[in-house]
Amino acid sequence: MADRTYLRLVGARLRGQLAYRRSFLIQCLGQAVGQFAELVLILVMFTRVDALGGFAVTEVLLVYSFAGLSFALADLFVGQIDELPNHVRTGSFDTLLLRPLGTLGQIVVSEFQIRRVGRILSALGMLVFALWHNDIAWSPATVALITVTPAAGAVIFASVWVAAGSVCFWLVEGRELSATVTYGNNAFTSYPVSAYSGWIRWFLGYVAGGAFVAYYPALALLDRADPLGGPAFLGWISPLVALVAASLAGLVWRFAVRHYRGTGS
Repeated sequence: MADRTYLRLVGARLRGQLAYRRSFLIQCLGQAVGQFAELVLILVMFTRVDALGGFAVTEVLLVYSFAGLSFALADLFVGQIDELPNHVRTGSFDTLLLRPLGTLGQIVVSEFQIRRVGRILSALGMLVFALWHNDIAWSPATVALITVTPAAGAVIFASVWVAAGSVCFWLVEGRELSATVTYGNNAFTSYPVSAYSGWIRWFLGYVAGGAFVAYYPALALLDRADPLGGPAFLGWISPLVALVAASLAGLVWRFAVRHYRGTGS
């Protein structure tokens, strides 16, 4: 019953946005251009260096495209968490608590933005380009890995998004802190983990799960050993990491909601 309600709410949002088709197309194009602009930065960087963290330019593009596609999918489905501070500050979150639907689900469908499809399509195009220009031993296993990796990466990103956004229940103006973790994790996963060092690698790579979004699956596809000495099976466990991350994010969200105190308007 709740699933049908969510689908109807999303359908209503989509119909409203598609009513202005020219605006929709321009916004999609803007999202795609933004994705390509980040790609240009990588290409410019490789005019100065031959490798990054031990990876050639086409290998870095494979990591970047996996990370970009995963983040774009997460942004489409849970990017609305960024509006949580407004709900808490204005007291509208109290309204969500009164409805017979999950609070997280209501926020997710409240501002579903179909324009983000532009970023997904551009990242998908870059992934096809990267796969074409890398030496990959094609098999049913590698095809399955390519198919599952963006979905698992999106779940990992979404979990970090939900957990970081939950901070806003205690810090009403915690949007910037939340954005530092979510968007910072996106920037981190866009490059090989071996290019980083110190606490950044350990926190964003292994605590926040960023290393399993693109780095380890890319190593498995390229049939390369991990420069950091990690075992080969790490390239195949992203779905398991995603499941653990989603479970932890759910616990954090429920804990935060139980301790929510309305701030009023």
